[in-house]
Amino acid sequence: MDEDRFERGVAALQSLHDPVRRGLYRFVAAQSHDVGRDEAARAVGVQRGLAAFHLDKLVDAGLLEVAAVRRVSGRSGPGAGRPAKLYRRAAVQHEVSVPERTYDLAALLLAEAVDEAGVEPALHAAARRLGVRAGRQERQEARPLAEVLARRGYEPYRDGASLRLGNCPFRDVAGQLPAVVCGMNLALLEGLLDGLGAEGAAAVMDPEPGRCCVALISK
Repeated sequence: MDEDRFERGVAALQSLHDPVRRGLYRFVAAQSHDVGRDEAARAVGVQRGLAAFHLDKLVDAGLLEVAAVRRVSGRSGPGAGRPAKLYRRAAVQHEVSVPERTYDLAALLLAEAVDEAGVEPALHAAARRLGVRAGRQERQEARPLAEVLARRGYEPYRDGASLRLGNCPFRDVAGQLPAVVCGMNLALLEGLLDGLGAEGAAAVMDPEPGRCCVALISK
């Protein structure tokens, strides 16, 4: 990890120390749409001005980005109001490791080995077993499915009767070996649903830019 990347990661983590700022980040990151200051302020129960201050600090830290500056009303001309900033989670990934660890490199090497050896079925079986074990453990805690997914970094959000996953926890490796990693992810989530006893949901491949390749739909 180079020094600049390390410093950016530290700064990003420090910016989340404030509870209001942390709540705003979590809310914006969990939405499937760009978020305005008024909506964010209502979500965490603070005044609009305070929300605006913290949202812009999150942009400075590289955790959020300004998606657009436009009139939320959709109108133009006199009386339409001032243009407003809309925010979304930044695409950049921040990591801090002390001492330095390179798990992403190990993951990439393993994924390449699986691809070259043609042993995807073994990988899928292992992923499903891990998912089942994790699901059974979460079932004992009686956590809802969306919370289980959020705890694993998927950033789920509702889309009608489906749960879309706004983040891929394996994004860096998936971008280089999508067939291997997305298949593994699908098997992992299928196992998780089995372990949870979530009989009303099914994991399916549904790739879209900017989100996880898997979605959870109602059977």
